Amino acid sequence: MPRGSRHDLTGILLEAGLHPVLRVADGGEWRLDVTGRYRHLLGRRVRVAGIRSGFDLLDVLQIEQA
Repeated sequence: MPRGSRHDLTGILLEAGLHPVLRVADGGEWRLDVTGRYRHLLGRRVRVAGIRSGFDLLDVLQIEQA
């Protein structure tokens, strides 16, 4: 997956230090560079749309409860 590619993912949002983590069904995890309000979604299943900006880092464009 090249940098700059768009991803639409669904998984569980977890707290993990500087960047929250999205744990997807296949066991993978993405770190999320997210601004704005997201803490009310921690521990819940969410949909995330974002642009890959690092090996496992997504710049979040949209996050919502799934």
